[in-house]
Amino acid sequence: MDTIYIKSPLNYVGGKYKILDQIIPKFPKYIHTFVDLFGGGFNVGINVDADNVIYNDVIEPLCELISYFSDKSSDEVINNLEKNIEKNNLNKENTEAFLKLRNKYNHFLYSNEEEKILDFYTLILYSFNYQIRFNQNMKYNTPFGKNRSSYNQNTKKNIKKFVDKMNSINLKISKNKFIDFDFSKLEKDDFVYCDPPYLITTGSYNDGNRGVKDWTIEDEKELLQILDNLNSRGIKFALSNVLVANDKRNEILTEWSKKYNVFIIKNTFNNSNYRRKSKNDTIEVLITNYGEVENE
Repeated sequence: MDTIYIKSPLNYVGGKYKILDQIIPKFPKYIHTFVDLFGGGFNVGINVDADNVIYNDVIEPLCELISYFSDKSSDEVINNLEKNIEKNNLNKENTEAFLKLRNKYNHFLYSNEEEKILDFYTLILYSFNYQIRFNQNMKYNTPFGKNRSSYNQNTKKNIKKFVDKMNSINLKISKNKFIDFDFSKLEKDDFVYCDPPYLITTGSYNDGNRGVKDWTIEDEKELLQILDNLNSRGIKFALSNVLVANDKRNEILTEWSKKYNVFIIKNTFNNSNYRRKSKNDTIEVLITNYGEVENE
């Protein structure tokens, strides 16, 4: 019987929901503490069976929203959200109402933090393609998703399932850049999953428009060194990434991956061996420091 995975109510660009059936079965059978180092929309972490889960992301408003979900019941979240949508007169066509709420959010016109977090999620639901974008001054700048994005019954169902699951796990929220995360306390039954911005692709998660700088070669090398250090300590990890995309090959990652196990992801991109692909094909992979190498 196929596993039914929970979909995050955050339509986060680069999210792994559609390929969870290829990623999670390759995770260790027992995980004491699961670290979602680039937590994002939390599609992976929410679906992992672990004694403890750590959600980490550098985008503070996103961390605050995940924390809000974890601290409330699904009924509370849905009730508060629906009241907020009605109060702000939001719908698929009311551009003025969206811009008014965005202006309020960007000028911090709040008497309490919970109202701010709720407005942030409300904005996401009515933003173009549900995208989360900030300028370098951390002002939310996603345009209105007129006649496209909105709160609907599918969103409501996703929120309920997601929040109910969050209420059932032992979750800790961490707001660190990956290099500042404290790995020192991790032990052999702990597991680190990384889904960083991809060096050779460009998207809203890797264009410098989320209030953080874009991903650099230096970032790539620092992350790979961290994973090597974890490996030397006997701590398992898995890294989602692409080896080839947009007529480019990530030579740094390709060379580094030869030390570990490389599994081809066969959903959204092309289905072939990464050593025999042409430069025009996109090759998405999961790289682990445990398990068997995929047959070629």
